[in-house]
Amino acid sequence: MADLPVFALPDSVTASPADRALGVAMVEAWRTHGIFYVATDPAQQQITDWAFEASRTFFARPLRDKARHISSASYSGYIASGEEVTAGEADYSEIFTVCKDVPPADARAVSGWPCHGPVPWPDDAYQWSMQAFMAGLGSLGETLLRLTALGLGLDDPAALTDLTDDGWHHMRVLRFPAESSESSRGIGAHTDYGLLVIAAQDEVGGLWIRPPVPGEHRNRNWLEHESSAGMYENEEPWTFVAPVPGTLTVFPGDILQLLTGGRLLSTPHKVRLADRERYAMAYFHEPHFNAWVEPLKDARGADPAGAPDGENRLHYGTHFTNMFMRCYPERTATTRLREEGGLLTLARLRESARQP
Repeated sequence: MADLPVFALPDSVTASPADRALGVAMVEAWRTHGIFYVATDPAQQQITDWAFEASRTFFARPLRDKARHISSASYSGYIASGEEVTAGEADYSEIFTVCKDVPPADARAVSGWPCHGPVPWPDDAYQWSMQAFMAGLGSLGETLLRLTALGLGLDDPAALTDLTDDGWHHMRVLRFPAESSESSRGIGAHTDYGLLVIAAQDEVGGLWIRPPVPGEHRNRNWLEHESSAGMYENEEPWTFVAPVPGTLTVFPGDILQLLTGGRLLSTPHKVRLADRERYAMAYFHEPHFNAWVEPLKDARGADPAGAPDGENRLHYGTHFTNMFMRCYPERTATTRLREEGGLLTLARLRESARQP
């Protein structure tokens, strides 16, 4: 278990010398450890506690009740234990995914934008708790990205947050069962497909991360032929991320690796089951759905040259949709995308966003 740093964040980022020093320290922590903690204030901690309480209440319901809360328009809703697969093996976690809550009357939903639809909330209390938690993490994500921009040596603190205006922020609310004689696997080794991951875990613990290893190859997980699923699963080093009261954990996803030309690497992680059930919430602070993402031209260490055309550039909505279709090939939302023209709509969005 490594001695991971804990950072207290400012209320606002002004590009002051103190902000730049904090940004540099954050970037170096990611480059050294792959993850760090951020301290929460009492108000955020209370909202986090309420979200955990709502999660426990929902997952305690009978399976037939939980399984009613699935969306056919988006990937929001309940995912049963064993339904998700990493590197060919079933993961033993129950999940409630909260994607962007898009009303049916919204112009994007009416136009058939892929993955756009309402969240199938189980009740008002659950909806309020999760939306309050995500709102707080949304503000935290913007602060973290502004500090990251400064830590990368960018002149403009908004260089990253320009991408996340009306971002496709979403969350996975998770329950892990206790380990058994059959398995101790919660989720297999993988990197996350998005920009920035902010996670809360209860006191039980079970998260392991792989820190950057000098000279070690890291796949570009946004490319179909370079999946990171299962990589280095049984090879050291892996660091246990101990639960620390009053903190959240933060680590880079695949899109930060792309944006920085590999200066920041997406952090591989996995979950091992413990001797009792465990709860966690992983929030993804993301670009907006129709954004094109490519390496930052003035980030130190970013070098987009030398890769085949298109490999260092992605359309976020296509990336998100492809990742979820890959993870859930049998889900109703995937079937609808294939059979009702959603992929054609996505192609039109992609081409329209490409225009200057």
